[in-house]
Amino acid sequence: MICTKIPEVLAPAGDFERLKAAVTYGADAVYLAGKQFGMRASQTNFDEESLVRAVEYCHAHGVRVYLTVNVLPRNEEIDALPPYLCQAAEAGVDAMIVSDLGTLSLVKRVIPQMEIHISTQTGIVNYETANVLYEMGAKRVVLARELSLREIAEIRRRTPPELEIEAFVHGAMCMSFSGRCVISNYLTGRDANRGECAQPCRWGYHLMEEKRPGLYFPVFEDEKGSYILNAKDLCMIEYIDALAEAGITSFKIEGRAKSSYYVSVVTNAYRIAVDDYLRDPAHFSLRPWLLEEVTKVSHRQYSTGFYFGTPEQYYQNGGYIREYDIVALVSGYEDGRLLLTQKNKFCAGDTVEVLEPGKEPVSFVVSDMKNAEGEPIDAACHPEMTLSVSFDRPLAVASVVRKAK
Repeated sequence: MICTKIPEVLAPAGDFERLKAAVTYGADAVYLAGKQFGMRASQTNFDEESLVRAVEYCHAHGVRVYLTVNVLPRNEEIDALPPYLCQAAEAGVDAMIVSDLGTLSLVKRVIPQMEIHISTQTGIVNYETANVLYEMGAKRVVLARELSLREIAEIRRRTPPELEIEAFVHGAMCMSFSGRCVISNYLTGRDANRGECAQPCRWGYHLMEEKRPGLYFPVFEDEKGSYILNAKDLCMIEYIDALAEAGITSFKIEGRAKSSYYVSVVTNAYRIAVDDYLRDPAHFSLRPWLLEEVTKVSHRQYSTGFYFGTPEQYYQNGGYIREYDIVALVSGYEDGRLLLTQKNKFCAGDTVEVLEPGKEPVSFVVSDMKNAEGEPIDAACHPEMTLSVSFDRPLAVASVVRKAK
């Protein structure tokens, strides 16, 4: 079976910088949070003014905007929901992502024209639930991460074709079912179901036998303890064809708390892979360099999640693999020189890579480095400093320059 719906590349936007990165590198849509009711409590979420700017920027580039309103609100918060929903609708968001049935009902009553997406927090694992939510007004369901491709294909067969199916294809995995974790709240008072997860699943743990208090046994591995709850990251870029043919219409990239560099690289990789699939669905084969690309961002060991069976845990440590640093962004080109904005220190003579939107990265050796005044320098040491280096051709503005550690 060949998928007849275009898969959407849906990228995270934790702030305006990351939103611009997603748009620049080819996202069809972004998902983001306002200052309330989203599942990522952060100072960098969008306030009323910045949400308006974000929507205007995205729409000017043909990109849709989905607002997360997927916390489980308490009684005392309900009165604040209708005005918040109205403000977001006036800003022009294209859809709202909800998990609470009361919130869904409020969206339908207060802004009946708004497109509704059901969050993965709802835990949709069967076609009956998907159909009920469609009857309640949902345009799209974001399926639980715990489903296999076979189960997703069955949900697609047994639901109306008008109901869109979204699924996570890349990024961090929660060890609790569909993110319904209480460990963080219990250990730290930070409620994962209100966007405040402290990620205790990434901590090191030891085993203590009750009759031997104070005597700790390492369950596994290193000096910090065992990482028995530590999930691998999800990566499905090799299986774009299988995802599309299962009926998934939106490929979601996790990472609103990740860097703009992460958003740029991962969005670019999935954009190119999806476009390759659409050009020749029957003969899709991933370009090898795209798989290499997703290893050049901060990540844990990759797996295919539950798509082909039960995923593995990673017991050795809870940290990230970080092999590359972004060192600059391209800001222009003049007289045979790339104009750059520094992001991390790099030096003349360094071998770096530049990643343009929609293209394979190119390596070059930094030469003839000059500061903003045109004076020769040996290194770019100062945050956000402007500089230039010799290069043989223009590159797209906002192209990423990175260096291996």
